[in-house]
Amino acid sequence: MAAMRPASEVPVTVAASRQLDRDWTHTVVGYPEPAIEVLDSRFEKHRLLASAIERLWTGGRWTEGPVWFGDGRYLLFSDIPNDRILRWLEDTDAVSVFRAPSGSANGNSRDRQGRLITCEQDGRRVTRTEIDGAITVLIDSFDGRRLNSPNDVVSHPDGSIWFTDPGYGILSNYEGWMAPFELPTRVYRLDPSGKTTVVSDELTRPNGLAFSPDYKRLYVVDTGCTDDPAHHRNIIVFDVVGDTGVKNGRPFCDMAPGRSDGIRCDMDGNLWAASGFGGEGTNGVHVFASDGVRLARIHLPEPCSNLCFGGRKRNRLFITGAQSLYSLYVEAQGVPYG
Repeated sequence: MAAMRPASEVPVTVAASRQLDRDWTHTVVGYPEPAIEVLDSRFEKHRLLASAIERLWTGGRWTEGPVWFGDGRYLLFSDIPNDRILRWLEDTDAVSVFRAPSGSANGNSRDRQGRLITCEQDGRRVTRTEIDGAITVLIDSFDGRRLNSPNDVVSHPDGSIWFTDPGYGILSNYEGWMAPFELPTRVYRLDPSGKTTVVSDELTRPNGLAFSPDYKRLYVVDTGCTDDPAHHRNIIVFDVVGDTGVKNGRPFCDMAPGRSDGIRCDMDGNLWAASGFGGEGTNGVHVFASDGVRLARIHLPEPCSNLCFGGRKRNRLFITGAQSLYSLYVEAQGVPYG
């Protein structure tokens, strides 16, 4: 599969602070990684004792939407306030601008043909980047009204695209353009034929989303409604019905006092959730078993926004923080296209 041609290749200055130990000021950390906190023995099989968290790059304002391109050996990720998509190269660690402006790109994924799918907060649309670099608008309205601000996106084996529309890009001018809501906050499914249906409209701020390995569950982060005991900073899990809808939405886990953002599943059914904004101990990645039990915390010095699995064996966890990009090798493989 051919790697996509970037819209631009403008070098980005990489900060000299590629710090690895846990005071984040030196270049060497002892094994095992002290920033990994194991809470349940079931996580031990996924932990590599000779693997450390690496800060690959820093210099963003709010990085998001990491997506791995194994055919090109690179990672794309968004820097929303700076209105750009960045590209990190595996073989050199170089970071450059892949696209700017990006429509204040937020979440990214790949479809089953390997093309980049992007949620653009500024353009209030979901786009597809073709192999030749051309951009196709997949959806920017529903029932004659503009989408609020698409946030995160995943693909399904049937070729459909599922995305969330919480509206964060129209709440301020920092990550988009302030504007009134024209639609309820929802989760949508975009069929390969172009037909769009509402998957769920019961969440206050549907944010990150991920399928289980068998595609029988859909996990959705609700970053709103924090005073409602039924949806208190919860990650919600739904049963997928006939590949096209969901039912039986229920709390999967409570991220309080922090909150989650982007999420991904591994092939064993564990959910890896970005976490932050809850004070000490909440910044990083929290790992949950399929029964909702928290297995581990991967601590970072800044709030975590999103994550994905990549590398040659899909066992390298890439993590976007508030301003930085991190990675960690684990003994787990991410769900393909997740």
